Amino acid sequence: MTSGRDLRTLPKAELHLHTVGAMRPATMSELAAQAGMNAPDPRGFTSFAEFEDVFRAAFRLVQLRPENLLRLVREIVADAAADGAVWVQPQFDPHPFAEFGSPEEVLEMVLAAARAEGDRLGVGFGLTIAAARQGGPDAAAGLARFAARYAGNGVHAFGLSGDEAAFASEPFAEAFAIAREAGLTAAPHAGELAGPRSVQTAVEVLGATRIAHGVRASEDQAVVDMLAVRGVTLDVCLSSNRLLGVYPELAQHPLPGLLQAGVRCSLGADDPLLFGTGLLDEYEVARTELRLADDQLAGLARTSIETSDAPAALIQAAAAGIGRWLAA
Repeated sequence: MTSGRDLRTLPKAELHLHTVGAMRPATMSELAAQAGMNAPDPRGFTSFAEFEDVFRAAFRLVQLRPENLLRLVREIVADAAADGAVWVQPQFDPHPFAEFGSPEEVLEMVLAAARAEGDRLGVGFGLTIAAARQGGPDAAAGLARFAARYAGNGVHAFGLSGDEAAFASEPFAEAFAIAREAGLTAAPHAGELAGPRSVQTAVEVLGATRIAHGVRASEDQAVVDMLAVRGVTLDVCLSSNRLLGVYPELAQHPLPGLLQAGVRCSLGADDPLLFGTGLLDEYEVARTELRLADDQLAGLARTSIETSDAPAALIQAAAAGIGRWLAA
């Protein structure tokens, strides 16, 4: 039954978030003004290509000064805390910031800033190092080797982003084998711009235990059953799916059916800069538009915590907090 429980006080983890895509619109405008540039309308896109154009514009602003990157990271942690998250794990690759230092120096700079802000606000922080499909499998394998060196020391998962319809997953098997061997969680994007076969490949070829999106698995019952049996988690982004046209009407969204089929799901904001919603908003949307009851919302939060890469003590404390939230 839906109630008036405050979703802000529900402990949750944010596992599907892109670092640059999490920039505050006000920050984008301010950084652009400082640089004498015109900031694009972050929500003026009408296609995935235009969406990527806005993302690239934000990226250029972050690349201008190391202070811009550190501000972005601190604001990500602060926004997560304001939404009731106890763990936030955005996707990041330090290599595009070569002017700020070596990849190692950039990574350690980001981790230090995020951890300091997290300690202040009571939010745990880790990273998913994500390769870009358009960069090719060799670059992805190199990035996986880099991520493996930091496994368990600020880096907890290996991801894969970009247009899955244009760049298949199979060529990235080596990169994910390297990541898994190092103990990193395999968490690629799949099942957003391509159908259930993409999800199946992510699991069977890349060894995914978490999938960013994955919702189009719903188009094939056999793939849904596989996800349920294997306990693979889908890190679902409702507003992103609607605004990018995956499901133009949220009433069409398969999340309720996936949950009913026993598929583990969490909620994530994806790119708040472009979609205008944070993690708390995603839970509100699930409650008001998908009519999920509080026990279902608590289940999403519990899955986000239990399948996160957070320390065991944080997971245990958050799980207890979810129980208290339901009992209130």
